[in-house]
Amino acid sequence: AGLMAWAGWLSSELSSLATVSRLRSLRALHPVSGSPHKLSVHPRTLRRMLLDEPSVEGSSYHGTGRRPRGGKGAAATADGDETHHVLTVFAANDYLGLGGHTQTRAAAAEAAAAYGSGPRASALVCGYTEMHRDLEVDLAELTGSEDVLLFPSGFAANLAVIGALADTPDCAIFSDALNHASIVDGARLAARGAGAALHIYRHNDLAHLDELLASSPARRKLIVSDSVFSMDGDLADCAGLAALRSSYGALLCLDEAHATLVFGERGGGLAQAAGVEGQVDLHVGTLSKAAGSQGGFVGCSRAIKQLLLSRGRAGIYSTALPLANVAAARVAIRLATPQLRGRLWGRVDAFRQATGAKAVSPIVPIVLGEEKAALHASAELLRAGFLVPAIRPPTVQLGTARLRIALSAAHELEDIRALVRALDSVT
Repeated sequence: AGLMAWAGWLSSELSSLATVSRLRSLRALHPVSGSPHKLSVHPRTLRRMLLDEPSVEGSSYHGTGRRPRGGKGAAATADGDETHHVLTVFAANDYLGLGGHTQTRAAAAEAAAAYGSGPRASALVCGYTEMHRDLEVDLAELTGSEDVLLFPSGFAANLAVIGALADTPDCAIFSDALNHASIVDGARLAARGAGAALHIYRHNDLAHLDELLASSPARRKLIVSDSVFSMDGDLADCAGLAALRSSYGALLCLDEAHATLVFGERGGGLAQAAGVEGQVDLHVGTLSKAAGSQGGFVGCSRAIKQLLLSRGRAGIYSTALPLANVAAARVAIRLATPQLRGRLWGRVDAFRQATGAKAVSPIVPIVLGEEKAALHASAELLRAGFLVPAIRPPTVQLGTARLRIALSAAHELEDIRALVRALDSVT
């Protein structure tokens, strides 16, 4: 009876998700050697993408045992007589193109060859090495933090931070309405598990945040915000948040995932660019975006680091970062020069001038409203050779389905001009 109940529940849930077009899909793509902003796709997968067919299969090579042979031309030869279609990617978060850089690839390969594919344990057992410590020192210098603690992902970092700090009912969390899902989940867990008060302020509305802070009786207050918002590409008012932190004696946690190596004189993030990095108590970042690697980190005081080491369950009970990722990230930090950031911002400026979009970051949304409109535009761009995802509810609010364009220093100016021409014909 128990298994039958589970089967019935699973069938009902999947049916409900299908009814409202909420079934997620895996689409197997293939990197194109030497082109970090290109991916190739098998015709079978392309058809599924165009039709928005749900799929958990992931791979396009099932039953063949063969994968495409790499290539730099219009298409890479693949299964049978079919060819892979090469797409120019405007969907990835590799803002500086460092994920495919020859030096980051070489560093990862050398570390894997020397030390193996994985760390074999959590950081607190025996997975933490001198190379991990060197990366923490590099990141502390980058963000202007006293110290840094590494995590397996940015998601895990936010879960650990909020869970460790908001651990009793005398703490209140103040979270922007459009914060990343990792912040949302961390705050909900703290509210339900520890009884922390949770207050959601209207997006980027610091007057509303001020009201909530003033009316809260909580002894400890934690303000949490993205610095660059992942779906809208707009920016938090870091100076305003820092001022409220000071006024109310709150801790300020900024998620700089989309700002690290992109904003700031040294690439330390948006708070650094705003001149308030010293007033941010926790700089949460990721190595999987502009650094082109994998992992998360928190820049903070040594006292907070000790607390996270002792209470941050998402880090304590996770395997340490592989040394290949650590080595690649260290090289990426060195390669992320002001000149490379300037190239990225040149691409943002080019797109802004060509479209009139209010682009203030490498993330540029084109809001189309209805899901069907966004899906149609994304499919037409796919036919034209561009991978630009349609973002729809529940990721964004109802009526704000959009194309989400992510620009990179790896894009050539002609890539951007070609995308703009394609956009003109579909939006």
